[in-house]
This record gives sequence, structure tokens and C-alpha cells, in this order.
Amino acid sequence: MIYQNKPCLPYFSAVVKNVANPNIEVKKLVYIYLLHYAESDPDLALLSVNAIQKSLTDQNPQIRALALRTMSGMRVPVISQIVSLAIKRGVGDMSPHVRKAAALAIPKCYHLEPNTLPQLLDYLSALLADKQYFVVGPAVQAFLQICPERIDLVHKHYRALVTKLVDMDEWSQIATVRLLLFYCRRCFPRKTQTVRKVNKKGFYDDEQDEIEVLGEEQVLDPNLELFLKACRPLLQSRNAAVIVAVTSCFLVLGNLEHLKEAVGPLVGLIRGPAETQEIALCNIVSVALDHSALFVPHASDFFISALDGPQIWRLKMELLTLIFPQCALNLKSIILSELEHFAHSADYDLTRESVRAIGRCAQSDPSTAPRCFKVLLNQITSFDNVLVSEVLTVIRHLIQQDPSAHKKTIVRLARNLDRTTSPEARATIIWLVGEYAGMDAANHIAPDVLRILAKGFADESEEAKQQIVLLAAKVYLSHVQSQAQSQEFDPDGTDGPETQDQQQSSDATTVADHPITKLWSYILLLVRYDTSYDLRDRARLFKALLSNPSSTQLASLLLMAPKPVPHSASPSEARKGLMLGSTTLVLGRDITGFNGLPGYEGLPAWVEAGHEPDPKLREGDGVEREEYGAKKPTPAASTRLDEAVKEQGLEKVVQGGKGKTLDDWLEESESEEETETEEETEEETEEEGSTDDADDEDQKQETQALVS
Repeated sequence: MIYQNKPCLPYFSAVVKNVANPNIEVKKLVYIYLLHYAESDPDLALLSVNAIQKSLTDQNPQIRALALRTMSGMRVPVISQIVSLAIKRGVGDMSPHVRKAAALAIPKCYHLEPNTLPQLLDYLSALLADKQYFVVGPAVQAFLQICPERIDLVHKHYRALVTKLVDMDEWSQIATVRLLLFYCRRCFPRKTQTVRKVNKKGFYDDEQDEIEVLGEEQVLDPNLELFLKACRPLLQSRNAAVIVAVTSCFLVLGNLEHLKEAVGPLVGLIRGPAETQEIALCNIVSVALDHSALFVPHASDFFISALDGPQIWRLKMELLTLIFPQCALNLKSIILSELEHFAHSADYDLTRESVRAIGRCAQSDPSTAPRCFKVLLNQITSFDNVLVSEVLTVIRHLIQQDPSAHKKTIVRLARNLDRTTSPEARATIIWLVGEYAGMDAANHIAPDVLRILAKGFADESEEAKQQIVLLAAKVYLSHVQSQAQSQEFDPDGTDGPETQDQQQSSDATTVADHPITKLWSYILLLVRYDTSYDLRDRARLFKALLSNPSSTQLASLLLMAPKPVPHSASPSEARKGLMLGSTTLVLGRDITGFNGLPGYEGLPAWVEAGHEPDPKLREGDGVEREEYGAKKPTPAASTRLDEAVKEQGLEKVVQGGKGKTLDDWLEESESEEETETEEETEEETEEEGSTDDADDEDQKQETQALVS
């Protein structure tokens, strides 16, 4: 009924009566029922406490472990002290299974009654020192739940935890790796040393050698290196979370050589189920943001498959763009062909992401920009407005990086205005024409483009109208500036006040009669009667700036100022710095916020040199403990002989023999052998004599028997 989610609370009293049943299978079922419904009816649940306490002293360790687990999971605050005493009994139990249950009960007791923390810390310290690895693992999990900041409890158990790490179960390995990762950041300062290369100049000693500084490398603490060495076998684990946890340690604590070992197992997780594949790709992207060159040999694993979902192919496409700058020429060509293929997809999202990926490739490697431009320009004639709009946005970013190299590209884009129907695409082309068309004086097409656009101004979208007004203002400003530069004063110097006034009036008439001035006035007149108040406000602003042709400095600063070059960041740039394996990393800061989900704990800062704990604390309490799986060294024969002499109390006899020569030792050995042979012959003669006497007595007894 519980499995079918039916109400079982009315049967509470009937079920509790069976808590003292001697059958272990019935006990298990009763304990399961109590774990579900004890919190709903705590008064009746108290009736079963005495029976459960009796089970704590049962001869069967399985029953003792079940009783401890049930008592700690009942969530009745009244029995918190009884649970604490039960944990104390379980910590000292002979069975490791009961001690494991006691370790798992510590967090439950703490959440039930936080005031029991001092007692629980003593129990936890004893469990961390346990010799059994499957007891230490749950103890570490309990430590992370109730007191993760108390690293002083870990000092003397550090080496034992590192030794037992390989033998633990998968979930205990994850908890232990996380604990030791935080411990290493807080206890081992980050040290670096300068790498120098000595170049010998000549043969003679008086010539000084050249010392070349190659850079700095990280110096690992011996205890830290011991932990990283113990993590290497975990890369062969079948659990994906263990591999991600070890990769996080190598990324945060180790150097590049350690991280190279984790790249292969991490990429191998992509071949798993879809949910594992997505999480693995999120972690791979986070590593590739800083070390993309390590994933170049695995580029074929990031190609998009037909079965990949949207989240998976987005991450794969991002990985291809991240490793693109470090790839060889043939691999770059393959990646661009792959992205070009998906740019023609029927899926709008896939098409948009492919075009953006091509733009990021051209941005990261300028040598491939011509081919990327060729691929993007072929998409402009498409009938898909979404694709054209996205292509033009990417082209705009690329043109802004190097405008002088794309003069003909702007002309080609202007020719496609008639076939472009997307409002965003038309607005982008008009902005590019107004911004960069005047760079080439011979092919200054901006006035002609403005003339064509003015004919259909009323039918344009609001985005395109705003760019047309901006284009008209830029064209008129450049015309006014060119007219001002062409005007020169009279070389004879005979111009008086009257002639100057006449010159200004004639210049004003020529400016007013120019087609560009008439075109500017026509655009202002069209905007004056437009329904968009935003467009009318923009037109008034530009009209006020350009009303006085002799003062156009402010207009130049506003309209002709150089624009910053946009940089298309990677979509997962916000994931940078987040903990590998965390849910916050998978969801991203856009969903979880800057500080992540509740409960997310970032990496602690490296401890400063001189503020780290004393290394002697990791030596323990001076008692040598046998570690699990450790082999004892066999002592030499001489040491065993000395120990035997001490045990038998023969030190004086051995010391009395000092100073003797080899001949003396040989004579003593020969004399001892002779005495031993003499004793053996005497014993043999005595035995023969005793046998003869026995035979004589037997004969006498036989004769007497015959006579009688």
C-alpha cells in the first residue's frame, strides 16, 4: 500500500505491535513503516522505542544496524538524547556494519537536535580514525553535512583518508575527494618557481653563460602530490561523478600534466546516456574555456549527431569553436564544413547557432576570416529572414574588426537591399552603409542608397526608418564638411566685409540647391508626419545638431565617432570559475543567479604562505596505525636475532663473547659438536642396556608360567 501511495496511517497501532517479532523479515517491514509514519504520530511511535532499544543489543549485527538506522530516522525530537546514546553504542560496536550505521545516523541526529553537536563531533572523530574504509566513507559524508569548516578534525586523518580513498565505494569517494579538495586549498599554499635555461657560450671558463627565463611552474607540496597520485586510479571508475570530481581536483590543485590524464576519461563520458552526456559536456566546456588545446585530439567526438538534442548540439558546437584556433588547417576546414552544413538546416535554432559559431571561428582566427565571409555571404540570398538577419549580424561584427579589408563587401550588401525583407537585416545593411561606405571616396554609394530608400520610406519598418534617418544625417554631415574644406579664402586678400557677406550668401544658396541638402530636407519632412514619436524625436535632435553648417563639431562627435569593436563571447563564458560537477555549472548563472543555487559552495581561496597549519598536525597522535591494504616491511635477519636475544635475556652472554677470533668460535663449535656426539652414544648404550634387562625379565616370567 505504501508503494501504491495509499494512506496507511490508520494501521499504525497494529503494525507497531509487531516490532518485537523475532522474524528479521517482519522487523524490516515494521522498521520501514516506522520510518514513513513516525513523524505523523509521534506518541504512538514512542511505544516502539523500548523494543528498538532492545534490538540494539541483539547478537545479530544486521538487526543492531537496522535498529540504529530506524531510531535515528524516526524524526521524533523527544528521543534525541536516546539517539545520541545509541550512536555512542554503535561507534564502539565490534561490527563495522553497525559503525557504518552510526556514521550515517550522525547527520540525522544533528538535524533532529542541533544542541548535540559537541557529542557528535567526538563520535565523528572516532569514526574518521576507523580502520575499515567502508566506515570512514560515511563518516566523511557526515562531516561534510554537519561541520565542513572544522578542518582541525581532519589533520591527523589526512594520510589515512588518502590511503583508503581507492577502496571506498563510489559515493564515499566523491565525498572524500570534495573534502580533501577543500582541505588542500586551505592548508597547502600555492608555490611557484622560475624555470631557467642555461645556454653555454663557449669553451673557456671566463666566458659567462646566458640564462634564459622560460617562465614559472607550480611546485606541489609532498602531501598534495600524495593526494593527486591517489586520485589517478579513480579515473577508471564506472561512476561519471567520480571522474568529474577527480578532474576538478586536477584542474584546481594540479598542473597541466595532471589535467592531461583526466581529459580522456572525461571525454569518454560523452558516449554514455543522454543525461550523462549533457552534464559531461557542460564540464568539458568549463575546462575548455581555459585549456582548449587539450581537447584538440578529441575533436571528432564533438561532431553533431542526428540523435543529439538541442542542449547537446549547442554544447558540441561551442566546443568546436573553442578548439578551432588550436587546430591544424585540415581540421579547421572540416569544422567549417560541418558548421556550413548545419547552417542550411531546417531547424531555425540550429541554423542560428551555426552562423554564430562561424562568426566566432572567424573572430578567434583571422586567417580563416575570408572563408568564413564566403560562407556567410552565400547565405544572404536565402529566403529565410531569420537566417539572413543572423548572418548580417555576424558580418557586421567581422567588418567592424577590419573595415578597410571589406570595402567591396559593403557594396555587395547594399545591392541585396532589394531582395532583403527582414527588418533587422535591412537595418543592419543600412547602418553598415552609413558607417563605412564613405571610406572609399571613389565608391561612395551612401547618397545613392539614401536616394533609393527615400522612395519607399513610408513602407519601411520602424527599425529600418531609424537607420535611414541616421544615414541621412551622416550623408548630410559629410557633405557639409566637404563643402567647408573646399572653401578657401581669397588669395589676394581684397575681400572686405561686403564681399564676405556676398560670399556667404552665395555659399548658402549653393548648399541649399545641392541634391543632398534637398534629400535631407525631404527625409525630415517625411519623419515629421510619422506615427512613431521616437522617430520624430530623433529627427528633431539631428536637425538641431545640423542646423548651423558652420558648427558641426558636436555632430561629428556624435555621428562619426569610432565605434567599439564587438566581441562575441562564448555562450558558456558565464560558467567560468564555477565548481565542476555542481548543478549551478550545468544550469548556468542566467538561471541560478550570480551566487548560484542555494547551498552552492565555491572554491576557497589558496591559503597564504606562512598562514598554513603546522605540518606536524598531520603526523597524528604518535600511535602507529595499520592502514588498510598497507604491507608491513619484513625486518632483516640481524634485527630479528637481536630481538630474540633481548626477549630471552641473553645480552650478557652475547656481550661476553666479544673479542673472540674466528678460530676460537670454530673451536667452541667443534667442542660443542663432540660433546653432543658423546651424549648421544651414552644415551644409545643406556637404551640398549635397558632393552636387554627387559628381555631377561620377560624370559623369567615365561619360564615361571610354564612351570606352574
